[in-house]
Amino acid sequence: MNIPLLDLNAQLDPVRDEVKAAVNEVIDSTRYIMGPKVTELEEKIAAYCGARFGVGVTSGTDALLLSLMALDVGHGDLVLTTPYSFFATAGVIARLGAVPVFVDIDPDTYNIDPGLLEAWFKENKSRIAKVKAIIPVHLYGQCADMDAILAIAGEYGIPVIEDAAQAIGSTYPSAGGKKRAGSMGTTGCFSFFPSKNLGCMGDGGMVTTNDKPLYDKMVKLRNHGAAPKYYHAMIGGNFRLDPMQAAVLLVKLPRLDSWHRGRQANAAWYDSHFTLDAIKTPVIAYSREDHIYNQYIISLPEKREELRQHLAANNVGHEVYYPVPFHQQECFAYLGYKTGDFPHSEYAAEHTLALPIYPELTDEMKGYVVEKLEEFYR
Repeated sequence: MNIPLLDLNAQLDPVRDEVKAAVNEVIDSTRYIMGPKVTELEEKIAAYCGARFGVGVTSGTDALLLSLMALDVGHGDLVLTTPYSFFATAGVIARLGAVPVFVDIDPDTYNIDPGLLEAWFKENKSRIAKVKAIIPVHLYGQCADMDAILAIAGEYGIPVIEDAAQAIGSTYPSAGGKKRAGSMGTTGCFSFFPSKNLGCMGDGGMVTTNDKPLYDKMVKLRNHGAAPKYYHAMIGGNFRLDPMQAAVLLVKLPRLDSWHRGRQANAAWYDSHFTLDAIKTPVIAYSREDHIYNQYIISLPEKREELRQHLAANNVGHEVYYPVPFHQQECFAYLGYKTGDFPHSEYAAEHTLALPIYPELTDEMKGYVVEKLEEFYR
């Protein structure tokens, strides 16, 4: 068998004609910058996430960047985040001249550890005044412990930017009731990269917020800070979402929850069919219905690279997310961290592996993945 890590054709086939018609509608309208498709998507994504406002942007990276810019994060400011995520989480901080400050992850969920976050504040009282934001990442489709994080942030009056690039539709059982990713922090940042559960046909992103003044500011910032046209009270950037991508996403959005359920069912199947105790399947922090499984991540005892060769030889798609934590990246050497500073992130980088989890997998395909993986360790 040949099992890819992700098969976008399997998702596209049932919606291909609708997608073509939606894109053709944009083409025929000649509204190629912003326009009604973008506005419609902003409103529907905000409603889906349980937020008041949505701001369509060029990518998940720019969603994070725009959020930091709107909060006036700049040179010398501190932004606390995880060392274990896609590079954009930390890259946007440094891009503004601010300083990424890392806090290690929980070894089970791979999300930032609130206990370690709280410890950082207790141990760095002289630096707290320079902290301008906290960015928790809802990694792989499972929300970070937001009640704990928001309590810490609230104590010090610090905004929270949810990096929900992998987590649209994931839920968190807050003390105040179940909430969706992107509705809890000051802003929520989403990516519509094609491999996401809700992916477009290129780059795209969204910022959600419940803060009207912040929303108004982000709308200006994404269009060079102009309001009205050609009048600039602030310096922004070109972060506008392409209306053709918005059209694609509007076709896919009604199917998103069904795709989530397919991934959840596949994850449950994997969980019940792995038989080797040495293979650690994803830890469910809340309930399976809260986790949208953008990736299905297993942790392995040893010989990951040899296993990868075995899986490749047997046509089983897989990937390592992420092989090098931020504090070990060459570009962040100036921060002064060293190997051993964030042991849980380092262990995850060396021992985890993503397996195919997309909704269209059959039981036969999943069985082949499990068979070939366990075959190696036996």
